Amino acid sequence: MESLNLISSFIYKKNRDFISLIFLLFTVSILAQSKIDTPKTYIANYTEETITVDGLGNEKSWQKAPYSDLFIDIEGVKKPTYNTRFKMLWDNSNVYFFAEMEEPHVWGNLKQRDTIVYYNNDFEIFIDPDGDAHNYYEVEINALNTIWDLFLTKPYRDGAVVLNDWDVNGLQSAVQINGTLNNPNDTDKGWTLEIAIPLNVFKASYHENTNPKGRFWRVNFSRVNWDFQLENTTYQRKKNADGTFKREYNWVWSPQGVIAMHQPETWGYVYFSNKRAGEQDAFQIPKDEYIKWFLFKLHNDLKAKKITGEAVETATIILNHSLTPTYQNHETGYNIWIDSPFSTKRIILNQEGKILIKKIK
Repeated sequence: MESLNLISSFIYKKNRDFISLIFLLFTVSILAQSKIDTPKTYIANYTEETITVDGLGNEKSWQKAPYSDLFIDIEGVKKPTYNTRFKMLWDNSNVYFFAEMEEPHVWGNLKQRDTIVYYNNDFEIFIDPDGDAHNYYEVEINALNTIWDLFLTKPYRDGAVVLNDWDVNGLQSAVQINGTLNNPNDTDKGWTLEIAIPLNVFKASYHENTNPKGRFWRVNFSRVNWDFQLENTTYQRKKNADGTFKREYNWVWSPQGVIAMHQPETWGYVYFSNKRAGEQDAFQIPKDEYIKWFLFKLHNDLKAKKITGEAVETATIILNHSLTPTYQNHETGYNIWIDSPFSTKRIILNQEGKILIKKIK
């Protein structure tokens, strides 16, 4: 009997340990599923100095403004061939961008505004001021200072309406070449650009205050770079043996994880400080943003049919809180939401991929 008790005790202990192991693995699995790479952050300082948009960035404010981290491949793994970085400033009228790009062969041939500028090497800015992943802005510029500015009602994956004829009224831009443009007989160092966008451009309603002081925007930057070939000493995008163009390189500030810039939930965070350039400030991504990232993961998985609506209502761990989303199906689609333990807000993501915020009663 004693031997039998010992065997029973051993079996119980083994089963208990096995169950504990399964529970541990399940918990780790949930944590892994809810883990999302944290987007980059940048603090844009306020300036009282008059900024002359000349592509040089010689003003004292620009000299004191910190550069961003160097760009990475869009998927967040490969190191780009050439370095890219930017700075930002703002005042009560404009938000300013300065970018510096290494490039041994600076070239371009697109000169008409609102042409598809990324068929040349270019620099691209994406801006979503209210962070709802809808109604965002894109500005592209090449080494000839050719601009393509457009407004998107939502990402392409959610059925975007693209307003290609929309213009940034009052936009100022300038490019400087550190070398020679379109000259294959020498080696260049690169090019710089400077852009000023009026804050009034971002008005969604007549009385809206677009001053960004103390706020953050979702922002990302992309640099499209092509391999080239020479045709009668003229630069062209390089072609494969079958005559098709080789794929471009996409280098970004905040990695997207996939080859897709139109995924606003993975853009970086730019915080607009009231401190002057050279003065220290701090910014932390608000905790509610982590909930939004997870809701977007569920939304994208639903779109890709990786999960069903029922699977949405599974608990996950976000910042040491166990949270269970609610899935609501209706005639025109679905809503997914989580009541935030970090604020008095219900964070909702609808079927079109738009974030909605409601106060919890």
